[in-house]
This record gives sequence, structure tokens and C-alpha cells, in this order.
Amino acid sequence: MKTFPMFLQMAGRRVVIVGGQEQAAQKARLILKTEAEVVILAQTLDPELSSLAAEGRVVHKTTRITRESFRNCALVFIASGCPGVDMALHALAKAAGAVVNVVDQPHLCDAITPSIVDRDPVVIAIGTEGTAPVLARQIKTRLEELFEPRLGDLAALAGRLRTAAAARLSQRARRDLWRWVFNETPRRLFVSGAEREAAKLIKTAIETGDFGERHGGSVSLVGAGPGAKDLITLRGVQRLQEADVIYYDRLLETEILDLARRDAERIYVGKAPGCHSWPQEKITQTLVAAARRGKRVVRLKCGDPGIFGRSTEEIRALEASGIPVEIVPGVTAACAAAAALGESLTERGEIDTVTLTTGHRQDGFVVPDSVRNLRPGACVALYMAVGAARDIEARLQKTHPGTPLQVRIVAKAQRKGQITASCEVADLTETLADHQIEGAAILFIRWPLTKSLAAIDTQSQPRISVSAK
Repeated sequence: MKTFPMFLQMAGRRVVIVGGQEQAAQKARLILKTEAEVVILAQTLDPELSSLAAEGRVVHKTTRITRESFRNCALVFIASGCPGVDMALHALAKAAGAVVNVVDQPHLCDAITPSIVDRDPVVIAIGTEGTAPVLARQIKTRLEELFEPRLGDLAALAGRLRTAAAARLSQRARRDLWRWVFNETPRRLFVSGAEREAAKLIKTAIETGDFGERHGGSVSLVGAGPGAKDLITLRGVQRLQEADVIYYDRLLETEILDLARRDAERIYVGKAPGCHSWPQEKITQTLVAAARRGKRVVRLKCGDPGIFGRSTEEIRALEASGIPVEIVPGVTAACAAAAALGESLTERGEIDTVTLTTGHRQDGFVVPDSVRNLRPGACVALYMAVGAARDIEARLQKTHPGTPLQVRIVAKAQRKGQITASCEVADLTETLADHQIEGAAILFIRWPLTKSLAAIDTQSQPRISVSAK
């Protein structure tokens, strides 16, 4: 970031706007949403600003502008309409130590005015560091549609009740209370116009501590997807924001943890292939122990928890301990890898069967049965199979000689450093070695139906083609 987003306290502070025409009026409209004192420095004012001055909402001064005009200001907006005058005024304001925004001249701005979604006291600011204001306005429009007009009133009510909640409820219970308020019945009542009923319901919940939430611990097994921050589901993000503690695997884009609450505890459990910093039994025991302490726990797994994620072991242990457990699915690696190739896992008239399997089991690397028994119309997606590639290559050459198989390789799917490659079966090991693909990769072996009806003229085709993202 070149700019740092921050909300300034404006009550009782002075904002100076230089200029008396439309651009100055735009800034005045914005600042008048706050409790700041607004001073307009200009010889003449347009009708809108004149009306504001007559109503006493702004202070209009026609005196000569000097360095002292900008002393002790929270902000200065310069909009004289003349670039040369703006530059001179900018120098005066900077000499007075002011934070300055010169309209339409980003290189002279200490502060850039964002697009704002106003649901006072809920305020959302959207900035593009001055590079794309049209885009910021488009985002603002989408957010205006997303958040109901009365959301700020509900937030203000919550603010008035925070002291009462703090006096009666534990920290954990307060988090559960506000989650219930903004996610469930009180918010729905507010949206429908039943503000009094919503307020009464919240006050009763604070008094009794009963608002339909479980105060005990729970565990959510959350699929992070292939690792990219923007491929986790909305429900997964919500669980991260609710978590007290997060146990996470080898996430190659750890920015995904930025989606969690800032005060959530983060514990790396190091599930890297061939180097398990935490044995599975220890992870499972730790999840149970944390939930028993009343924690809301997220077990963050790459891909989908239900596909080669060892979730069954964790689910059984949690259920045996009477701990509520939830599975939040994610984008599994095979789907992410196929998307990276720009291909579908299935194809009408060509591929009607898809098998997800692994080349790495508890007793080591293996050639799975789905590869041994490959049939026309099948696509086998192999997880964690790079270590078994040589055996897979040898097996297929022995059992399927002359078979028109298609081999695709995707390493680090949908992440930085993604590599995609295609090759013949005989070149699988060589291709992996050439591109230093060792662990995080999906191997696709496809036998299209129509290709089984005729031999492929491989002599006119390059044997290996590679693209890197």
C-alpha cells in the first residue's frame, strides 16, 4: 500500500476548504457529514455554498489567505480552479504543517478522498490511491446495494448497549451475542422495520444471557481451497472471522489468514508431505482440548476437508467427545488444476468418469488401482503422486502399450508460480524433473472415448508442451 486507510476523529476539529465553486461544494458536502467545523476561504460562493453559509453550517471568510489560515487544521482541501493558484496555496498549507488534498492533483495530495458508503456509525471507505476513481465508485454502488439503509441504526443501538453487555456477559458470550445480533433475528427485525421489537429482544438477551447461541466450544473443518485467498468460500471466511483459534496447514499463500479476526490465535501444524511437524493424533487431540476449553476452533485445510484431508479421524474424535463439528467444503485441488488448464474434468462424448485418487498411502507411494485398470472414457486425477510417477509411467507403458492416453500436470494450481504441462506417458518422469515439480501437483491421466477408436499420429506432434503462469 502506498496510502494507509485510517478514520480520523473530526468532532470539534477545523477543516479548511479553499474555493467557492462546485469542487469546493463537493468537499463541503462530504465533510458536513462529520462533526467538524468547516471554513470556506473564497471571495465568492456558488448558490449552494452561500446557502450553507447563511444557515451557519459553514464559516465563510474573504480575508487574504496566508500561512496562518491553515494553522491547527485537521485537513485542508484546495479547489481554487486554477492549477497555478492551487500549487501556491499547497505550499502555504504545507508550510503551516497541514494535511492537504488538492482536488484533481494526486501528486499534491497527502490524503486522498475515498468513495464512502455511509451507514453512520458504520462507514466503509473505498480507495484506489487515486488511480481509478471510477472503479471505486462502482465498488461503492455494489456495497450500497449490499447493506440495508438501517444497518447504521442497528450498529448505533449495539454501541449504546455495549456497557450493559460488558457488565453481564463474559468476553466470549459478548462475541456470541453480537454475532447473533448482526447475523440473525435482531438484524432481520431491523430490516423489516421492527426496530422496537429488535431492541427489546437484544436487551432481554443481555439480561438473561439466552440468545440461542451455544456457548460451548465447537470445531469447523474449513476448506481453504487450493491456497489462493480469493478461492475460499464466503462461509469459510465467516468461520475464520468467528474463530478464537485457527490450526492451519501448509498454506502457500498465508495471506488467507488475513481474513481471520486479528486477535484469533494462529497455530501452524505443519502438514507438509513427508515432513509432518505435528502427527495427526496430536492435531486431533489438540482440537478436542481447545474445544473443551470453550474455544471456537477452525481447522483450516488446503483444498476440501473431505478429499484426502484426514477429516474422518478428526470428526470421529470430536463426535466421541460430544463436541459440535461442522464441515465447510472448499475447492479441491483437482477442480482448481483443471480450471488452470482451461479444461473441464468431464467432457460429453469423451470423458464420462472421473476418479480422484492418491499415489501416496500410509505405506508409501503406490500405483493406484484406478491407474492399473484405466478404461476408455476415464480421467484419473492423482493427488500426492509425484513420488510414484516413475512407477506409474512404467506400469502404464507395460499394461497400456499404444493406448492414446493424455497426461496433464499442474503444480501449485491457482497460486503464484503455477506450472502447467502436458506430455506422453513415457515422458512423465522426465517432464516432472525438467520443471522441478516435487510435491504440490496434480497429475491427470485421460483416455478419451474417441481416441480409443483410432491410433494417434504422434510423429507430427511435439511430445512435450509446457506453459508457466
